[in-house]
Formats: sequence, structure tokens, C-alpha cells
Amino acid sequence: MPDAAALAGGPATPEPSGAETHNRVGSPRYIRTSLALFLAGFATFSLLYCPQPLLPTLSRAFGVDAAAASLSISFSTACLALSIVAAATLSDLKGRKSVMMLSLLAASALNVVAAAAPSWPLFLLARALEGVALGGVPAVAMTYLAEETEARGLGLAMGIYVGATAVGGMGGRVITGLVAQAFDWRAAVATIGALGLLNALGFLLLLPASRHFRARAVDVRTQALAFRGALADRRLLAVYAFAFLAMGGFVAIYNYAGFRLEAPPYGLDQAQEGLIFTLYLLGTLSSTLAGTLADRLGRAPVMALALAVALLGVGATLFAPLAAVVLGIALVTLGFFAGHGVASGTVGGLAGPNKAQAASLYLLSYYLGSSVLGTLGGTFWTAGGWAGVAGFVAALFAGATLLALALAAAVRRSGPAVP
Repeated sequence: MPDAAALAGGPATPEPSGAETHNRVGSPRYIRTSLALFLAGFATFSLLYCPQPLLPTLSRAFGVDAAAASLSISFSTACLALSIVAAATLSDLKGRKSVMMLSLLAASALNVVAAAAPSWPLFLLARALEGVALGGVPAVAMTYLAEETEARGLGLAMGIYVGATAVGGMGGRVITGLVAQAFDWRAAVATIGALGLLNALGFLLLLPASRHFRARAVDVRTQALAFRGALADRRLLAVYAFAFLAMGGFVAIYNYAGFRLEAPPYGLDQAQEGLIFTLYLLGTLSSTLAGTLADRLGRAPVMALALAVALLGVGATLFAPLAAVVLGIALVTLGFFAGHGVASGTVGGLAGPNKAQAASLYLLSYYLGSSVLGTLGGTFWTAGGWAGVAGFVAALFAGATLLALALAAAVRRSGPAVP
């Protein structure tokens, strides 16, 4: 998953003199930091997406339809999107480690609370508050790394953290499915919360105290002008919209695939449905390959090509054999992660001096797409079954493809290709 500091295109603060105080590759502090941020990334995204394989079960347990069940994810992602900027600002005032620690503890505890919720509104309230709490990790983790790590080791450290978010998103879903199959959904949700608390403890013990953090006040007027600049470029607006549509379609596929696969003729159980999420590993490969291809062909053309692959995957899911459905979901995963990986790297190249603000707006669009469109897909499931979902997602991916093509044309008109 993306991070504001990473999207901004580099370290959050310049490396000061006395660089020997920064974490060197292979040093004990570097290793401890990498392990701590791996735990934080894993916990954050396992907590955020753990209900996804449980949506059909939650629908039955609380007597709600598919769209309402998806709110267990959408409320969390929407609240996370809205809390990212506030959490980053708080970390400027109070420190990086303390904000991340509080975020992990609060979110993990709230997941345990959600597991015991006696009613649907209380379950959603706990998940919404969990999203607010979780904003503290994506908003701060890479800023901490940029401040504390020597330049030549920063890419590896950030790669470890980003890899942890992908593994956490996948692992949380798979573990949830397996535990739910063995016990019930409440045990599954509580297990992810308990694992989050253990990860938070490991994070606290491992992460070294900041050496380069300096508390600073926030100039509201300067920030407002920077956000205005990040909204003035039509090319950036196209990238934000691309993230909104692509993420919305991707989440909708995974949200409602479980409803289809548990029904005849497939009849998959919760553990088998959870294993579908191992396809996320394909996204790690495709995003890397797409980045290499973008260096040759340009970012916007590769974004369009990636979403065309995802669109082909949507079509494959319409065929009846289980192998075709799984292949289709795999193609959607490959295409989405390739397109998103290239799009997120495009932000820093277009944003000029407003990199951090443009990165925040990209993240906001990304998570709002998950929340709004991921839930809206449920109405298409209710009205038309999987064909309705596939048609809805195909329209989203087609729109994202057109945006990428428009971006390519705009980049050609404006000058050199995006770096």
C-alpha cells in the first residue's frame, strides 16, 4: 500500500550534517528499525482488511445485504484516508514513534472490541474508530525512515516496509479465513486484533528512539496554498481520479468474489476463500515489472496498459469454470498493482514543490475509492449478481484507462515525459 512520504518522491527532510548518526545498512539500529517497521506495516494492513473474507458471514450474522457488509471495510478505509493528514501533523508536534505506537495499540484494541460487538452499528463504529487510529502508521512510517536512515540504505528500508504492508494485507485475510473456518468470525477478528497487539509490543521494543526528529509548528496558510497548487494541475487531477477508479474496482472484485465463490456451483468454505488472497503476491511482481517498463515507454502509457490487463481479467471472471474465475482475479490483481505502482510514482514527478500535498491527495483519492466504490459494488451484486459487479468494475477500469490515455496526451503537450 502507498505512503505519503514515498509518493512525495524522496525523504521528508534533508539529511543534515553529521550523517554518521543516521542508521547505516547492516548496523544494529538499521536492523531493529527494519524489523519494527515490518511489524507495523504488517499489523496495519492485516487489521484494515481482515473482514474482507468474512463479508458473506457478516452479512448472515447481522442480517444485512452485501453492500452493507462491505461497510466494515469502507468505514475503516474512509476514516484512515481522512486521518492521514492530521496524524502526520500530530507527529510533527509529538514525535514519530509515539504517534505510530499509539496508532497500533488503539487500532488493535478496537479490532478486539469489534469482535465482541453485539450489533451491526456498534461493529461499524469500532471499525470506523479503528480506521482513524490506523492513519498514524502510513502517515508517519516512511517519514521516520527518511529522517533516521542514511541515503544509500533508504530504498531498502522503505522496500521492507512496503513489502510488509502487502504481506500484512494478504496475511490478515488468509489468517482470518482459516480461523473463521476452524472457529467462528468473532474468533477470527479477535485473533487479528491480538496479533496486532503483539506486533505493537515488538514495535515498541525494537524501534530506536528518533535522533533527528525536531518538533515543528504547522503554518496553516502555507499548507493551504500548497494544497491549492496540488489541485491546480489537471494532470495531477487525472492521476487522483485514476487512483479513485482503479482502487474502487479492485476492492469491489475482492469484496464480492466471496459471495459468488461460496454459492453453488463452487461451494468454497471460508478457509478456501481466504486462500484466494494469496494472489496478492502477483501484485508485488507486476508493480516491479511495470516500473521497469514505464522507464522505457513512459508512465501514463503503462498505466493504460495495466488497466487494460485488469479489464481483461474482469471479462475472464464471467466464465463458469473455477479456474477461469481465479485466472480473472489474478489478471485483475496483476493489472491493478502495476497501474497503481506506476501512478503513485507519477505524483512526485508532476507535483513540483507541492509533493507532500499531492501525495496526500493521491492517498485520499485511493482510500476513498476503496470506501465509496467498494461499497457501491454491493448494490450491483444485489441487483445483478456477479454479472452486475463485473459490469460495474469494467466501467471503472475503462474509465481509469481513458484517464491514463488522456494523461499521456497531456504529458506530450506539456513537455518531457514524467520522470
